[in-house]
Amino acid sequence: MKQLLIYEQPLALNRLTHRHLRIKPVPTNYAFARGLNSVPLTTTEFAPAARNYPIVFTGDADKASMPAVLLGLLRDDNLFVEDDSQWAAQAYVPAFLRRYPFVVANQETTGEAAAAAFTVCVDMPVVTQSDDGIKLFEDSGENAPALEHALGFLAEYQRAAERTQAFMQQLRDSKLLVTKTIRVERAGTEPHTLNGFSIVDEEKLQKLGGKALEKLSRTGALGLIYAHLMSLGNVSLLSARFDTRSAALKH
Repeated sequence: MKQLLIYEQPLALNRLTHRHLRIKPVPTNYAFARGLNSVPLTTTEFAPAARNYPIVFTGDADKASMPAVLLGLLRDDNLFVEDDSQWAAQAYVPAFLRRYPFVVANQETTGEAAAAAFTVCVDMPVVTQSDDGIKLFEDSGENAPALEHALGFLAEYQRAAERTQAFMQQLRDSKLLVTKTIRVERAGTEPHTLNGFSIVDEEKLQKLGGKALEKLSRTGALGLIYAHLMSLGNVSLLSARFDTRSAALKH
């Protein structure tokens, strides 16, 4: 899964070069995410996300790299973006989408230092020099409120992503993951499959020894695993949303 799924042309911000740069008032809609059937998730989001989506892990079992939520049953199809481009009511919106149009540039360093000092990018399609745009920098060169808020959100996201990678390493080390495929069959349509992801194998989890379980529990990984397992029941909710939308399109 590419980290820049929703970004067309990220521009690395520079307070000197881009002193007078502004961004268009971004409407509170998610049209930019309409073609995504999954997005990355951090472990801090497991609890709210597990109420609405199946949580899976991208990649095959031995190389799984990141948790993700499934948003649709077809490739390039998001069941949670409504006709008016709003997110489905009461459904949790993943932080990966909420940080748009800002994103952090790829960086070599990790840890707290990286979370405190990073290069911020903004997606070029929202950039404007119009006076009605939202300032990113004050005339003095200091961060304007919009950028300051984005910096705080991105720093928090980076810290959560670091913790998430530690959790993923535990999963790989514990050999708990199994590659999974979902077969989708609907009347009147060709069967198709969703693949490229893994889930925790409950049988393997039950066979873990006491020390291994104690370690997962001590780090908080065990609770995250159970949240993931419970969330898999939401595949039926995706199916229901798919059927409801398909029925509406026929009328």
